[in-house]
Amino acid sequence: MFTYKLGSLFAGIGGIDLGFLKAGVSTAWANEIDTYCAKTFKSNHSNTNLIVGDICNLNAKDLENIDILAGGFPCQPFSIAGYRKGFEDDRGNLFFQIIRLLKEFKNENRLPKVVFLENVKNLYNHNNGETFKLVREELKELGYHVTEKIINTCEYGNIPQNRERLYIVGFLDEDCFNSFKWPTKTPLTNTLDKIVDWDSDVDKKYYYTESTKCYPLLAENIKNNRSIYQFRRVYIRENKSGVCPTLTANMGMGGHNVPLIKDSKERIRKLTPRECLLLQGFPKDFIIPKDLCDSRVYKQAGNSVSVEVIYRIAKEIVRVLNEKC
Repeated sequence: MFTYKLGSLFAGIGGIDLGFLKAGVSTAWANEIDTYCAKTFKSNHSNTNLIVGDICNLNAKDLENIDILAGGFPCQPFSIAGYRKGFEDDRGNLFFQIIRLLKEFKNENRLPKVVFLENVKNLYNHNNGETFKLVREELKELGYHVTEKIINTCEYGNIPQNRERLYIVGFLDEDCFNSFKWPTKTPLTNTLDKIVDWDSDVDKKYYYTESTKCYPLLAENIKNNRSIYQFRRVYIRENKSGVCPTLTANMGMGGHNVPLIKDSKERIRKLTPRECLLLQGFPKDFIIPKDLCDSRVYKQAGNSVSVEVIYRIAKEIVRVLNEKC
């Protein structure tokens, strides 16, 4: 039985929803503007009220009461890999749509007990810390007591991906806030060998052959059979720490940062979309819609969250709500 309800903004393919669901929180409603993400979300969350469209068109009066409002608002404006425009970027301004909805809920005396937000770690130091200071101030003005932490997936989620993200938790109740504790580091037992299939054949479209233009560069640099490599435009970089480099949204869109391996048969190939989802902590039975092209799925995986990290934070939020609120 689910005790608490979640409202999910910028829901993507439902990674945050899965983490909270695992902690015993059901999603009352979700919002996502990308129709391809919506297709994947619906395939895996068929009972959730998914509102497909622009967050700017949402109105709190049309939304069911919730205990927790969550959202991984667009990270590109703050990303080291992007132009780092922050709130000058239209996507950065979407943070204020979260604030707008919270204000609408407050005006109706049904402000969620908890706010949970996720973004790239660069948000914390963006514009010499002024951007994040504004985020905190906006949440505090609504009555939230706010705490934040930069967490690496491979250190806290038992998933072999190097992925540092900023997590923000706000409680309306000060006792709840004081009781909340961030997860501690956990040993990485879920190794690459449990996720990446080094031995079996995959679809031929994932392999690089001698007829591929960049093959000489790949063959010269990709030597080890148990490492993951990144193709960064003009050079190849090996990750020697036994984890996958940060998955990015552009890895399947002809951009750089494509994760590559040399399998046990000395063949060079890309990680499959399924492997990328597993490296974000999605379950093996997570449904990939058959009519979605690989580039869309790669982008969805790169844009998503690490489900196990979300679960560990969500579990602590639920503990606090059960004991203090």
